[in-house]
Amino acid sequence: MPKKVKPAGDGKEEGPVPCKQVKLEAAGGPSPLNLDSPSGLFESLISPVKTETFFKEFWEQKPLLIQRDDPVLATYYRSLFRLSDLKSLCSRGMYYGRDVNVCRCVNGKKKVLNKDGKVHFLQLRKDFDQKRATIQFHQPQRFKDELWRIQEKLECYFGSLVGSNVYITPADSQGLPPHYDDVEVFILQLEGEKHWRLYHPTVPLAREYSLEAEDRIGRPAHEFTLKPGDLLYFPRGTVHQADTPSGLAHSTHVTISTYQSSSWGDFLLDTISGLVFDTAKADVELRAGIPRQLLLQVETTAVATRKLSGFLRMLADRLEGTRELLSADMKKDFAMNRLPPYYVGDGAELSTPGGQLPGLDSTVRLQFRDHVVLTVGPDQDPSDETREKMVYIYHSLKNRRDTHMMGNEETEAHGLRFPLSHIDALKQIWNSSAISVKDLKLTTDEEKQSLVTSWPCVLTNRGTQKKEQQITKCPRR
Repeated sequence: MPKKVKPAGDGKEEGPVPCKQVKLEAAGGPSPLNLDSPSGLFESLISPVKTETFFKEFWEQKPLLIQRDDPVLATYYRSLFRLSDLKSLCSRGMYYGRDVNVCRCVNGKKKVLNKDGKVHFLQLRKDFDQKRATIQFHQPQRFKDELWRIQEKLECYFGSLVGSNVYITPADSQGLPPHYDDVEVFILQLEGEKHWRLYHPTVPLAREYSLEAEDRIGRPAHEFTLKPGDLLYFPRGTVHQADTPSGLAHSTHVTISTYQSSSWGDFLLDTISGLVFDTAKADVELRAGIPRQLLLQVETTAVATRKLSGFLRMLADRLEGTRELLSADMKKDFAMNRLPPYYVGDGAELSTPGGQLPGLDSTVRLQFRDHVVLTVGPDQDPSDETREKMVYIYHSLKNRRDTHMMGNEETEAHGLRFPLSHIDALKQIWNSSAISVKDLKLTTDEEKQSLVTSWPCVLTNRGTQKKEQQITKCPRR
């Protein structure tokens, strides 16, 4: 257990404070987490810490440890992933490297023990028992429904991709050497116990993963042991290592991670190209050629530096007066690569046609709002040489769960494009809980009718209550 601050005999505090920690008493009720909404889930995940407190005091700043004495929650956590699940998963065709890594930390270095090709459970279990190797299972939400349900809600909550990895480590063993990650990390302890050591960041809010040598990181700033039902959060860049204490069967935890490449710097890189493109259309100075042989120079000239500085100040002034920031890739990438909405069964409610299409007298609303993004950008049609701005609607209703966060797997963007003249009408639909088709800000009835019938995947005709939960198959862009 982590050491706590206790009054010493002289009234002074003694012992280190590992990080903010909260003790929870056993809780009753059928559902330990509130899965009714994204915000409800996150509130219950970090309870009793309030979300306002979390983002004000801990997010991107320091670790948070929540230790729970809650048998119901511990049982629920254990159901998310167990060592015993590996046998059935291996029978579905898992491969080393892609789905599973086998490794062990030896003398401060990571030793990878992967075989070639398909994972066979008996060999995996042999390496686990005899070589005391850690089993890392990549992106289990592809196969475990409850993790899909949790991570889909968290992607809605954060507006960022949410991945996960399961780590199963035998007793008296450690899988990974000290390192830091480029993601915000939430650890859920599922089985057994895990001894953690956290160190002050060498690179705060790091943008990449990196190993750290023991002699560089110093003594742990926080040290504690997680038990089933406990939760640990720490910011990207936090150096950490963890081992399973001796005398136990094994430890299983799931690392849920988010906010990779989601910094202000990333957003600036994503939007600056569109801002420059628009400004150059209106300002002839930006369209003027650079000096002869500038690209042949070893160092940037003082003239070029002053010119670029002036352009940046001009862009900043223009930015102050606009509300239409063009996201070149981040919005589209998020919609393309995130999880589809959680469903039970075959997902027919996401793709089966149902109900009549809305007409002029219909009232419509946006459905699955959290799974839809709207952005403005140049026309991506290669046959259109004018490159006029278009409005793009991307959604994740038809995304593939089995390729989520797998990196090199091909993904496809699902959505539609509209003329820029439709932007006000689209915003009306976006900002309203329900709106009459005839009240849309478009010139003709034909345009209004065409708009609401062209993307039935996210619009629902409220005329028939029975059909409110159905979505017709969305035409692909």
